[in-house]
Amino acid sequence: MLLNTILLALRSIRRNLLRSFLTMLGIVIGVGAVIAMVTLGNGATRAVHDQIASLGSNLLMVRTGQRMGQGGSGAPAFKEADAEAIALQIGGIRAVAAEARTGATVVANGRNWTTTVTGGSAGWIAAANWTLSAGRQFDDGEQRA
Repeated sequence: MLLNTILLALRSIRRNLLRSFLTMLGIVIGVGAVIAMVTLGNGATRAVHDQIASLGSNLLMVRTGQRMGQGGSGAPAFKEADAEAIALQIGGIRAVAAEARTGATVVANGRNWTTTVTGGSAGWIAAANWTLSAGRQFDDGEQRA
């Protein structure tokens, strides 16, 4: 019985070669597309995971909030003394870093770019879990200046 079923299937494939080829091609393309999508999804998941892990597992960022009320102006920016107070008053902190950001226009070779300029205190590299590839960190005197 099984042998008759196999012979009937092979005869049907032989009689309809183009249909059989197109069906097989569709299956191969479908399986290939599923494999490609799963691979891309896994790669994107890994990239996001690595970016989050690069921030550090014990990182807490404190930012100013937004005032509600008339005018809608933002809350006042933190001062360097605020960062120092956090470092002194909260135990178990490895690094505290102040950060300032502003927009700027960079001009080079006759072209203009609008970009963000970020500056940070000496503890910023340790807080971000980065290492310097060249050069050195500012010492305390340079930081104050």
